[in-house]
Parts: sequence; C-alpha cells; structure tokens
Amino acid sequence: MKPQDVTNTPGEHAIFMIFGLRDTKDAPAKIKDLCADFSAVARSMRTRLPAAAISCIMGFGADAWGRLFSQRGKPHELEVFKEIKGDRHTAVSTPGDIFFHIRAARLDVCLEAASIISTKLQGAVYPIDEVQGFRYYDGRAIIGFVDGTENPEDEARLAAAAIGAEDADFAGGSYAFVQKYLHDMDAWNALATEEQEKAIGRRKFNDVELSDEEKPENAHNAVTNIEDEHGNELKIVRANMPFANPAKGEFGTYFIGYAGKFSTTRKMLENMFIGEPVGNTDRLLDFSTAATGTLFFIPSAELLEELGED
Repeated sequence: MKPQDVTNTPGEHAIFMIFGLRDTKDAPAKIKDLCADFSAVARSMRTRLPAAAISCIMGFGADAWGRLFSQRGKPHELEVFKEIKGDRHTAVSTPGDIFFHIRAARLDVCLEAASIISTKLQGAVYPIDEVQGFRYYDGRAIIGFVDGTENPEDEARLAAAAIGAEDADFAGGSYAFVQKYLHDMDAWNALATEEQEKAIGRRKFNDVELSDEEKPENAHNAVTNIEDEHGNELKIVRANMPFANPAKGEFGTYFIGYAGKFSTTRKMLENMFIGEPVGNTDRLLDFSTAATGTLFFIPSAELLEELGED
C-alpha cells in the first residue's frame, strides 16, 4: 500500500490544520466525500502549478476514527495521546479529530489547498488549531540550529515512517504525532553559543555533532537517540517547521513526527520529559514549552480513498 506523502521533506512553506468533528447528521458524509476526493485536490494543483511541489496529508484522531470507521477495526497503536508528566516538564495532551499537513514551495499554494479543504468540510468540523510554518534560513529551527539532521534517508526513511506487515490491515499508513512548542527566546539568546550547543548536542554554525566527551547526557540529540532491545537505533521522520508571531513575542517550532510505530515516538518523548534515567530530562525543554500534543493515524493513499466509499 502506497503511503501518503509522509516521507517528503519539510518544504518551503507548510500549513498544519486540526479540526474537531461536529456531531451533525451530514458530518460523516462530508468527511468521507473528502477522503474520496483528497488525492484529486493535490493532483489538480500539481498539474496547474508543477513547480510549487505541493503535497497534502490527511489523518484522523482515535475518537474520530472510532466514530467514522469503526467497521474497519483500529490501527494497533492508535489512541488518544496520554500526557507524559515529568517532575519538571509535561508533554500535554490536546484534542483533535481531523488533521491536515499541507506543504509547498509557495505559501499562496498552501493557502489555496487549505481553503479548498476547509470549504469542503464546512459545517462538518470546527477549527481547533492552525499554524503556518516557513523555512528559516538553511533549514534551521527558530532557535538557530539545523533541524531534522537525524532523519533517516532513502529506503530507511520509508521503513521508519510507514506501518508494515505487523499491522497488515493498515500497512502503508503512518502515525503522526504533533506538538506546538513555544520558545523563551530571551532566555535562549542569553546563553552563550557554547551553552546552546551543549543543549542541542551539535555545533550551531556547521551542524557537526559534538563528540561524546563534549556532549552532556541531557543534550537534545542524546536523549532522543533510542534503540530497541537488540541495540538497533530507532528512527522517525520529522517534518518540523518554524512559526512566529513577532508582534506577540511568539516564536516556536511545530514538531511533527511520522512513524510506523507510535511507541517509538512515545519512547523519545518519555526520555525527553521524564528522563532515562529519571531526571535526565532534555535540556532544550528548559527553554521550550509543549503547548499541544495530539496523535493521528494517516491512512495509506489507497485506504484513504476506500474510506470515501464506506
């Protein structure tokens, strides 16, 4: 089964939209109509604007999946995200039923796709959150460091992002976990560059990883580096984007991780917010607060179209 565009690079611009599902008679029909037509929305725009490189992804929270598609069973690891509360930091859980991730080389193209989708769903959903992300310099987060360096490549990228034969009914699908992080830029910028590098685990200018001798145990890339019981490194595919509202003093990172197993993402989060060992929490969390946290199932392209026929 062919996945949706979960392995694409973050892109130049992105719009993330989260909706709640209304309890109205025609809401399920409108959602399913969009499922059937969803690939055609992006395909039409790619035909008209090939250089814009648009991609669109649609997913469902656990509650919405149960309301709309219970007859198909449930992906093994789809659940309402349970918050992760450490002694100092909390990965909060926030609501969300329908999720869209739109990427393109032009913001106007993202906006057109978002408008088409929103119009099709009018009356069936209500807005919960929307974020417009942008490429910052040479692929850096708003805090100044290159983001996504540890992403897998080539065949490993698909293997990390897509559900496999272990959940055959949903093979080719993916779990998308999203968090909106807000950064305390005053506190972050007050740090010397060397201290920022220790918090991230990489050099700021050239993105070179710190040596084991230089890197603290609570560096961001140390606590998020996890392995299975056989010592194999576990990966997810990140498509994070910076966002900002300077007049409000709001600067952040929209984290999105696509994974074939949400348990991989959750283990990374537990290491960040609780610590392994307990207390060895991610140093970056001293400057970044998770304001949202929601888990979605992203059906394969074929399954999404089939859902429109249910």
